Amino acid sequence: QVQLVESGGGLVQPGGSLRLSCAASGFTFSDHYMRWYRQAPGKERILVALIAPTGDITKYLDSVKGRFTISRDNAKNMVYLQMNSLKPEDTAVYYCSAWPFTSWGQGTQVTVSA
Repeated sequence: QVQLVESGGGLVQPGGSLRLSCAASGFTFSDHYMRWYRQAPGKERILVALIAPTGDITKYLDSVKGRFTISRDNAKNMVYLQMNSLKPEDTAVYYCSAWPFTSWGQGTQVTVSA
């Protein structure tokens, strides 16, 4: 079955950086779009970024454009989210997802605070 394990979150000061990782298994990774979502306290889960199977297409939430970069390594079944210039409003639990599967991992907490 589809398994997704996120890691790399933590507490960071505004303006700092974090790199999230997602290890995927249970499906043919290189055939699928991968996505990063986030869910802030009391809010709905929203799409932050997506990447095509070959990595040639990426899309971002407007509020993270120019600060976040999604990438993937098909040889390792990994997807990454490099987050720079972090802001307090980026605080959330971050999840990766494989389209069109409905499985979710446990997520990784990102807290941006002074």
